Amino acid sequence: MISVDLAAIDLNLFLVLEAVLAEGSATAAARRLHVTQSAVSNALARLREVVGDPLVVRRGRGLVPTPVALELAPRVAAGLSELRAALAPGRGFDPATTTRRFTIALTDNQEVSDLPRIVARFERQLPRASLQVVTVERLIASDGLAAGLVDVALAPAAVTAPGLHQAPLYSEKGVLVVRRDNRKVGRRLDRAAFEATPYVDVQIVGEGGHGHRVARDTLARAGLRRRVVLTVPHFMAAAVAVSRTDWMTGLPRRFAAEVSRRLPLRTVGAPHELVDFPIALHWHARTDADPGARCFRELVVAAIGAPRGRRA
Repeated sequence: MISVDLAAIDLNLFLVLEAVLAEGSATAAARRLHVTQSAVSNALARLREVVGDPLVVRRGRGLVPTPVALELAPRVAAGLSELRAALAPGRGFDPATTTRRFTIALTDNQEVSDLPRIVARFERQLPRASLQVVTVERLIASDGLAAGLVDVALAPAAVTAPGLHQAPLYSEKGVLVVRRDNRKVGRRLDRAAFEATPYVDVQIVGEGGHGHRVARDTLARAGLRRRVVLTVPHFMAAAVAVSRTDWMTGLPRRFAAEVSRRLPLRTVGAPHELVDFPIALHWHARTDADPGARCFRELVVAAIGAPRGRRA
């Protein structure tokens, strides 16, 4: 098989061939392409050299294709159609037929609180696509948003970086939880009880994580200390540990409500104002204009975003 160097071929020649075959005339093809008839003739001559075939021959006052041109015609039309679709404003994206895989980064509490509503809408709007959930640790390690490996991430609105865009979603309030039959803790903790009760600390991305820093600074302003006996990277691990001990932990309120239906947990009042996190949908500038990524972002916002007027 003879190899053809596409880099040495002017792809405009195939536009000319498409027009000539459709119009059956060099003059009509020139009008269609807004060029001169001599430009069409020159393009045909160059393409004949590439293909090694006359492509069209004169019959009467028009041009008719050769067998080689007839064989090329549907392939040229399909190739040009694909190229036009790729460069069109909509990029040819169809939610109903796309088989694309979309990726979202979530913390484990968001997998419980937000993912069910996302997948319900995803199933309806992107029936042939697939969805991948990755951890925040993987997002950070791979620089997933900038690298194009992750389409969107749910994170505190205060988290910013060059090239990141965001849309507000909701506000996540923290609550304190203990085991349901923990007799050492009443309905509310005073300062002494708070500092004496063993605490399970959640550090999703270590001590440098935004949530951990905000919680630490909030306690410092209130002049409170925690007696940390266990540090875990996930909220579910903290919830399970507390459900089997006399310890306590801080959980996002919606997550706490959900897991309390499955684990023997209850919320208790705190001696200080608990953290309230505005949560936003984050994505990178490199995917901002992509129609598929935009469709997925709109889907997530519609699924879990707060109603207008209630967003953080």
